[in-house]
Amino acid sequence: MAEKQEKLLTYKGKPLVRSGNVLYYGDMAEKCVVILQILSNKTVGDMTVADKIQVQLMLTDPEVRLKDRILKKSEKNGLYNAMDIGSIWLERALAEN
Repeated sequence: MAEKQEKLLTYKGKPLVRSGNVLYYGDMAEKCVVILQILSNKTVGDMTVADKIQVQLMLTDPEVRLKDRILKKSEKNGLYNAMDIGSIWLERALAEN
């Protein structure tokens, strides 16, 4: 049987994967990824949208202690603001040598 390759959602050319209330932004093969955790939701019209989101820039190196993997951390209102700061952090972290 031919296997169907799943297409990932991308944002600014990097993969964006959701698992429950957590979004992972970036490639796990690179040195850093951004983790966005939805802390609360609000209702707008008949839709539920993310309200408060915790943003973390983390190293992907499994040899580093979990506590030391977090490079930056912030809390933002709205998914757009969280994705904006997360993409900037990730871009800068990956540009460093």
